[in-house]
Amino acid sequence: MALDIKRFIQRFIEEASDHLPRLREGIEALEQGDTQQERINELFRAAHTLKGSSRMLKLTPITAIAHSTEELLSALRDGSQTASPDITCLLNQATDALSDLVSQLAQNVPPAELPEADSQLCQALENAAAGKLTPTSERLPETAAPVNSEPSVTPPTTKSPALPAQELRLTDTVRVCLDRLDDVIRLMGEVLSGHHHLHSLVEQARSLGAALPKDQQAPFNAFSRELKDSVLSHDGLMSDLHDRALQMRMLPLSVVFDPLSQMARDLAHSLGKQVNCRVHGSEIELDRQMIDRLSDPLIHLLRNALDHGLEAPDERQAAGKPARGQLSLEAWQDGSWVVIEMRDDGAGISLEAVRRKALSKQLLSEEQLLALTEQETLELIFLPGFSTKPLITDFSGRGVGMDVVKRTVIDELNGDLHLSSHSGKGTCFTLRLPLSLAMMRVLLIKVGAITLGITAPYVSELVEHLSTNFIDAAGQKTLILRNEFVPVVSLAELLGLSYTPSTADNLLLLVVHQRHQKLALIIDALVDERDMVIKPLPAHLRHLPLVSGMVTLGRNTLVSLLHVPTLLEHSRRYAPRTLVKTEQPLQAHRILVVDDSLNTREIEKDVLEAWGYQVTLAENGRDGLNKALADSFDAVLTDVEMPVMDGFALTASLRENELYRYKPIIIITSREKEADRRRGIEVGADAYIVKGSFDQNNLVDTLRALLG
Repeated sequence: MALDIKRFIQRFIEEASDHLPRLREGIEALEQGDTQQERINELFRAAHTLKGSSRMLKLTPITAIAHSTEELLSALRDGSQTASPDITCLLNQATDALSDLVSQLAQNVPPAELPEADSQLCQALENAAAGKLTPTSERLPETAAPVNSEPSVTPPTTKSPALPAQELRLTDTVRVCLDRLDDVIRLMGEVLSGHHHLHSLVEQARSLGAALPKDQQAPFNAFSRELKDSVLSHDGLMSDLHDRALQMRMLPLSVVFDPLSQMARDLAHSLGKQVNCRVHGSEIELDRQMIDRLSDPLIHLLRNALDHGLEAPDERQAAGKPARGQLSLEAWQDGSWVVIEMRDDGAGISLEAVRRKALSKQLLSEEQLLALTEQETLELIFLPGFSTKPLITDFSGRGVGMDVVKRTVIDELNGDLHLSSHSGKGTCFTLRLPLSLAMMRVLLIKVGAITLGITAPYVSELVEHLSTNFIDAAGQKTLILRNEFVPVVSLAELLGLSYTPSTADNLLLLVVHQRHQKLALIIDALVDERDMVIKPLPAHLRHLPLVSGMVTLGRNTLVSLLHVPTLLEHSRRYAPRTLVKTEQPLQAHRILVVDDSLNTREIEKDVLEAWGYQVTLAENGRDGLNKALADSFDAVLTDVEMPVMDGFALTASLRENELYRYKPIIIITSREKEADRRRGIEVGADAYIVKGSFDQNNLVDTLRALLG
């Protein structure tokens, strides 16, 4: 991987600008008689850091002088030399020389064009370290540090004329303590929240004006308009000011990606493997708070890829792959999100190994495992304590890590995590993260007398629907929304809030989602939608799983932000479903349900299991075909619009197989056109049910008729 040297040179300049003043301060203290051991240790560490950093960047002149300085400071540290005036004089000259070279770098002098290190100065420093101090009359003349001068061509032992007046040029960066920066951003958030309160005051002023006598309304209305104009004119300024404050805390992903790239090569070597690590998009910026918490999950994923994913060189060659594996770490921006992808070309995750481990740890029964889709089976690796590694090593197999990754990305960073894997081809983890947790778009909603907030990335849409449009699916109130069954739940009831059920026919629904799962929440009203400052929960409230943070509304009102992933999980356990069954099937027929919507699969599964059928799920036509051919099912239910392979193609493929030539296949879709019905019959479907008129009794009656 090619190293972007310019970016690292700038970092070195900033680092040197921090260490050089410490050197000057420490040398001055030595001159004043402060020879405490810790003082000398600080000087030694500063010189050592400059030497190491410059060596990595091949800044040879700086490395040479820093090395010789380090030698002398080492002698002071171990007590073989003492801080005499001659020695402190030499140390000052070395610091001046280092300052001059760093100054030239700051003026964009290419590293290759830096003047060579002063050999006489380096020799004098090393002689002093060895106790061979050069007499003062023979050493270099001590001069002021040249801050912005051209490289001198005068021999170092020649007396120079007085230097002309020079310009003092400072660097264009300032190092700020992170705590101070966090305080500024926090205060800016408070100011912004307070400013939003002015909008409510403007509305109050308008109402007050309307209540005044007519002869007093004109001057008051003029005041009200001026107040409104003033507030509106400051809106953009306040928002821009807060954005600029947040930008000061943004860091490039390179601060995480670059060390990971080196770590990948080192770990691969220790495992006896070979890897090329490709990094792309490291210039993408994230909030420092995000980057701090992102480091551990990425290290877990990297270790997982190297130990579980990539094969040993001989195994790769036997499989027809290059001996050297490929690992890519890529980032790109998608609107207000940053997407990070870690991909390897290893063996992929063995679904069979995952199933065996789930059974051995008694996480699921055999029947439950059979009902899982391939994707759901893959995601079992995120369960706490799960590992397919048979041997515990320093790198993996301890049953920790992947659950931490999921918890950090989803719960702490309000992001999303997706896993895909193909046998023999490799595995890919995709992290989707907000740019910052400090401020996000928030929808404020009303539930009874309580105002709650939901961050916009989790909101799919806001719709109104008649309650008569809902269907009953295994006791669950359900809405059919664009080819998908979406469960409907009263948010107040889900949260256990006291409320009066609405008698209105038209209900307001907030549809929230996380990846493929959706939930329609019945709410009373949408209060507002705007960018708001997110406040973390205090320590004594962080045990509340349904609340992810707080926002300030008005002057003194705090509003809880709902944590949608936990809300979705809570909804699955909410209220036991009931279904009155008139008759159980004579035998437990096995049914394969194929649909790309997680909600639809689960609802159809609940309906069928309530009637005693055994159900296996598949997430697309290809997954359904593979499962159908690997096992024997009594009937197949399939959607039409699916990725990879649609329902028409699946039905046609099944009819070509002897096992499924005469078994019932039912198409359940939102397509209502007669041409679609005819095509379903042409490819061999036995029944065609439109989701818009879905009725669970009709589905069960159809199955019973076809199964006999």
